[in-house]
This record gives sequence, C-alpha cells and structure tokens, in this order.
Amino acid sequence: MTESERGLWLGNAMHREDLATFVDRAQRLDDAAVIRLRTRGQDLVVAWAATGFDVLASRVVAGTVRPADMCAGADELSRGLAPMDDAGRVDTGFPMDSAWRGALPPDAGFTHLDDVPARVMLDLAGRGVELAKEHGSQHGPPVSLLDQEVVRVSGAGLDVGIPMRCVFALTAMGFLAQSRREDDLDPTSVTADEIVRVRALPTWLRIDARFGSVYRRRGDPLLLR
Repeated sequence: MTESERGLWLGNAMHREDLATFVDRAQRLDDAAVIRLRTRGQDLVVAWAATGFDVLASRVVAGTVRPADMCAGADELSRGLAPMDDAGRVDTGFPMDSAWRGALPPDAGFTHLDDVPARVMLDLAGRGVELAKEHGSQHGPPVSLLDQEVVRVSGAGLDVGIPMRCVFALTAMGFLAQSRREDDLDPTSVTADEIVRVRALPTWLRIDARFGSVYRRRGDPLLLR
C-alpha cells in the first residue's frame, strides 16, 4: 500500500471537528498518545485511545480508513486533521501500528445493565478530584482511589462495580454533555435527564456517554487473553 492509498477520509467538517477534539483530549492525557482507527460496519470509523487510567476511550465518526485497522501518532493526526483536503482525506502521518499495546473489546455482544444519571458521574468526579489533590502525588491520583468502586449496577444476572478510574476517564475525555470545558464538574452543568449507559461482558465493562465510550477490563485476567 502506497502512502497516497493510506489514510483517513471523513464525511464532513463536523466529524473532523469531533475527531480533532477526541485527539486533542487524548494528547492532553499523554503527549505521546497513539490513536487507533478501525473500520466499523459501512462508512464508520472508531477512534481508540488509552487514557492513562488503564481505561480505553472511543469515539465513532463517519468516514473510511485504509488500511481498515491502523494506528497514528496523536500529534501527526492532529496536524493532518487541520488542513483536510477537498476529498476529505486526512494525512495520518507515519504508521504507528507497533506502538499500540493491548487488545480491543469486541464491537458487539454487551449486555445492558443500567443507566446512571450523568449528574451522579460529575458529582463523583468532583469528589475524586478533591481526594486526589489531598492524597495524590506528582504521579497522579493514588491507585487505591482509582480502583475504588463508586457505583454498582446490576441487570441481566450481572452485578458490576464502576471504579473511579472510569469516572475520571469519562470526564477527562469530555464525554459527558457538560459545558464545553471538560474540567467543569458541576453536576448542574448537565440536564437532569442526561444519562450514561452501563453495559458489560464477562471480560469488559463499557460505559456509553453522549460524546464517547470508555472501556475497562474486568474479571479474571487469565480469561482476557
């Protein structure tokens, strides 16, 4: 495959802006972030990023990518998104496929457990930030805080705890429908009926919010391979 055949093609400027925002937030969490782009169905692309909380984040945009599964540096992708040409092609830069670590969750098969008000997530995130300031270090929040289960949901015979690291990932990526500032953790910045949807597999926890989803491995690590 030649360089001209490799790349990302987006449907319109709105999806370009959505992806640019996703890439920018991933880069704020890790200035060496790698973005994985995968085809899903027809004319959809899923962008993946590691958040630094041991949680994956994803955002779906309309478009096509060649090859169908590829990785790009967030810095190069960000630059490529700025001058998208008339054909909608985005230059993804030097291939970074070898830099991605770990498997991705499946596209389908998740069981819907429950819906949680977005205001609850923002309130928990705000409390978590205060605790992180009090007990954290230059390396970030303590692991004990990140691993603390802050919400439990159940349904379809499953009972699953949501750790604080998932809450932090949701807010850090700006996935909740709060104000344009992702550091705005005021619960009243979202409407009372705004929810996040919690789904699960035996090996993955998935939380869907308005602007993206986060995924966390769960269960016996030996079953995740």
